[in-house]
Amino acid sequence: MVLQGGILGLAGLLAQGCSSWRAPFAPAPLGFGAVPASLLDQVTLPSEYRYDVLYRWGDASGIAAGMPAFRPDASNSAAEQALQAGMHHDGMHFFPLAGQPDRALLVLNHEYTDEQLLHTNGVQQWTAEKVQKSQHAMGVSVIELRRNGAGQWEQVLPSPLARRIHGNTPMAIGGPAAGHPLMRTVLEPTGTRVNGTLANCAMGVTPWGTYLTCEENFHGYFGAAPDTGFQADAAQKRYGTVAGGQWVDWFRFDERFDLARHPHEANRFGWVVEIDPLDPDSTPIKRTALGRKRQESATCRLTADGRVAVYMGDDARFEYLYKFVSTRPVQPGGAAANRDLLDHGTLYAARLDADGRGHWLPLVHGQGGLDDRAGFASQAEVVVKARLAADHVGATPLDRPEWVAVHPHTGEVFVTLTNNTQRGGHGRPGADAASPRAPNPFGHITRLREAGADAGALQFEWDHFVLAGAPAVPGAGTRYPSADADIFGAPDGLHFDSGGLLWIQTDIAGQNIGKGPYAQLGNNAMLCADLATGRIKRFLTGPNGCEITGCVVTPDRRTLFVNIQHPGEASEDGDRGHNSAWPDGTTPGSARPRSATLVVQRRDGGIVGT
Repeated sequence: MVLQGGILGLAGLLAQGCSSWRAPFAPAPLGFGAVPASLLDQVTLPSEYRYDVLYRWGDASGIAAGMPAFRPDASNSAAEQALQAGMHHDGMHFFPLAGQPDRALLVLNHEYTDEQLLHTNGVQQWTAEKVQKSQHAMGVSVIELRRNGAGQWEQVLPSPLARRIHGNTPMAIGGPAAGHPLMRTVLEPTGTRVNGTLANCAMGVTPWGTYLTCEENFHGYFGAAPDTGFQADAAQKRYGTVAGGQWVDWFRFDERFDLARHPHEANRFGWVVEIDPLDPDSTPIKRTALGRKRQESATCRLTADGRVAVYMGDDARFEYLYKFVSTRPVQPGGAAANRDLLDHGTLYAARLDADGRGHWLPLVHGQGGLDDRAGFASQAEVVVKARLAADHVGATPLDRPEWVAVHPHTGEVFVTLTNNTQRGGHGRPGADAASPRAPNPFGHITRLREAGADAGALQFEWDHFVLAGAPAVPGAGTRYPSADADIFGAPDGLHFDSGGLLWIQTDIAGQNIGKGPYAQLGNNAMLCADLATGRIKRFLTGPNGCEITGCVVTPDRRTLFVNIQHPGEASEDGDRGHNSAWPDGTTPGSARPRSATLVVQRRDGGIVGT
């Protein structure tokens, strides 16, 4: 059973021997009827498909029986939020349970919070309780599912495997930065423990069956009062942890987030965090060998000699694509046998040359000028300041590298470059081979072919699979692999199913949806691409203001889970009202919009995407 990244993971191992999970190998044509672009406040699918809403912000996570339900006035307490679904669902994965073909775990991220919706009176009168509720509304949910007699997936309530991991959950720190002075604070002087994970965006799944959650825009939660005199150093500026740069004033009520009092606390975020979903008592571990950044994606694939490679993006303009390759090969025996495998290996950043070739540049202390003179006294400093290390070795700045998906049959690596409206402006880098449009409002998807199809290779070839956008816009430079492909913009989420179909999800900013050059694209959407023909068809459109993200297809390919994130978000700053009441209301203002997980199936029970 081939999973994301073309690896045989735990879910695949558990599925073997259960005929209900066996997936067809050969890709099937895109047989569904494409849906048109839409500005309707609803989810639209081809007529031969149906969906159910499974897990909304505020729904019971299943940790305990009898917990209060979501209150429409958002009056749930911080303690209650810690046991409920978080906000803004994002990356997720489906883990079948051994010997139980109708049982599984669904693990999903909660990226950030909309404070106006989360609290009864919005951002008025900030309190310590509000800060804690916000922290509890991020992180990860582990929920148990069962398939009922009608073939529908439903949540098991309560479940001994259910878990909520959030901004105050105790965690360990592993890898070369563990214990380093840059990871120590007055509140936690060992540098080996930290409370919480934040800004959980994309994800990955390891060959041994653990879940990797990615800490993306952590910088927005750290701040300092102007009168403290806090001055950010070069590394702090590079990561955006500067006084006045915060989105919310947590630092006034939780001293951990005060840069003036605890300047190293921010170094303890921006990592890939490993979670064992089958052990609700296990401690999540931040794997520092994979580098600190605004972490986006942690897609795993085995190398030719059995090691694990992890592909990662850094979701900001002019940032880099990374790869980590473990020192040791993966061992049989699951999580216990590979407990610290991600703590030892080599981190690389990608250089994409104009001739269509590329190189993985090692970010290793003592190599490529990464030494004391350059500000890197150890490998710990290299990984804590991975962005600066990638700058130093000459990696290629890209247009917001986000999700990475690996073709399960060919090993080709696909990367979404969501957009970059700053390229070519105000002294910023202009167009180049890797980023051929300046500015780039629509984004593109780039494809890498590792030398010898080996994830452990140090060289690759690359090209653009698609330059997204609206062809009618002058100068857009749109290029699709097929003349009859449906148009889209701002590609973000990316997932291959085991049959080789590529699912593409979009994230046009709320203030741009339906306006100007984006008018033809409608609300954000999910499309499906058949690489054999180049055909791309629009499969799903979402409600107003939402992002479509977090797609995963079950191993039997008969169910697709997809997340609707931040419905109603009229702008990225969240301060201009909400234009949706989805999924509970019919008109804006009739209900608080709530992020939610959908369960999508063919009405006839067939394979999704066909």
